[in-house]
Amino acid sequence: MTLSVQAVDFAYEDGSPVLKRVAMNFAAHPVVGVVGANGCGKSTLFKLLLGLYRPHHGNVLWQGQPLTYAKKALFEHRQRVTLVFQEPEQQIFYTDVFDDIAFSLRNLGVDDTEIQRRVSDALSLVDGQNLINKPVQYLSYGQKKRVAIAGALVLDSQYLLLDEPTAGLDPAGTRQMKSLIERFAALGKHVVMSSHDINLIYELCDYVYVMADGEVVSEGKPDTIFLDRVAMERIGLAQPWLVQMHQALGLPLFRNEQEMHSYAALTK
Repeated sequence: MTLSVQAVDFAYEDGSPVLKRVAMNFAAHPVVGVVGANGCGKSTLFKLLLGLYRPHHGNVLWQGQPLTYAKKALFEHRQRVTLVFQEPEQQIFYTDVFDDIAFSLRNLGVDDTEIQRRVSDALSLVDGQNLINKPVQYLSYGQKKRVAIAGALVLDSQYLLLDEPTAGLDPAGTRQMKSLIERFAALGKHVVMSSHDINLIYELCDYVYVMADGEVVSEGKPDTIFLDRVAMERIGLAQPWLVQMHQALGLPLFRNEQEMHSYAALTK
């Protein structure tokens, strides 16, 4: 299942350009990162991928065909591609967890037995089985994020779009989010995420698009993209700390802490 954008332009109503000839392919890698300074167009891109906005030029492509914007076509598209906003309150509308996650399935006319199964499976994926009967008002911020993601996963979509998935999370919540992303990708699904947490992008993503002023200025594997310190600084981004250690201390280029600790254990 392929999702991509082809030569996409988008501007606000006043004519201010937001995206300029953006081309990206999200199907070639399980986890794709989109990074850039504030205002570079990341959130707008996600809304275009979901069909909330329509390009002024170019196309969002599904299976190589331009997305159409008829109500029925968008309804079907949003079962294949789901977006989890940075703030979970933007997606949680019901007062209890089960009803909130089940909402989209009820709209689709899914029978109660299947709803029970799919809600349970979605909560299992986010380690949230114990939340199923809890009132939303008593959940922590991190728990609300997991419920929002479960609400997307319940549709069994092929693509999960995550806007700042670890924003507002403590270290334990961040580790849990990393595990969730890895678990979703292991199911053969695709994750596309934007984040200001460069270390998260470096560790989890198989491919990265770097944006500045509405354009893609570079793309490639994270262990090559982030080696160019000058280019990163020019667009307001810092290098991942593991890349900085590699360049400053001459250590091997590790992708995560586990690799670094394994290397340290072998060289003792």
